[in-house]
Amino acid sequence: MTKQEALQKRDLAKLLFIHETLTQKEIAARIGVSEVTASKWAKADNWDQLRVSITITKEEQLKNLYRQLSEINKAISERDDRKYATTAEADTISKLANAIDKMETDIGVSDIISVGKKFITWMRKFDLKKAQEFTPLFDAFIKDNLR
Repeated sequence: MTKQEALQKRDLAKLLFIHETLTQKEIAARIGVSEVTASKWAKADNWDQLRVSITITKEEQLKNLYRQLSEINKAISERDDRKYATTAEADTISKLANAIDKMETDIGVSDIISVGKKFITWMRKFDLKKAQEFTPLFDAFIKDNLR
């Protein structure tokens, strides 16, 4: 395994731990490393702390950005003297719009994993066997996309 592949597996392992709440043993089996390796990664990268610290979702972040944009526009429209943005406001509006655009268009591994997890959870309700068949295929898809 190359250094790049090891880093990708480590990143995938961390994402699985945080987003799917799997045990280190389950993660090791899914990505093809030893339990000892997964345990070392978890300790070195503070996985437990990361799991706790991730409390705001992408959707919540987008809502906050839209709310900020709305507040600036509202403040501008409620002014009596000047109904257009100041240079500072225009700069902030531009930065918020760019951040929103980036969040709405960028798709990362964590987004792919999130969608896959939701799909597998949904599929389990209807056909557990198919969900069990799909999970290793999805894992392979993630590994392939990390290369």
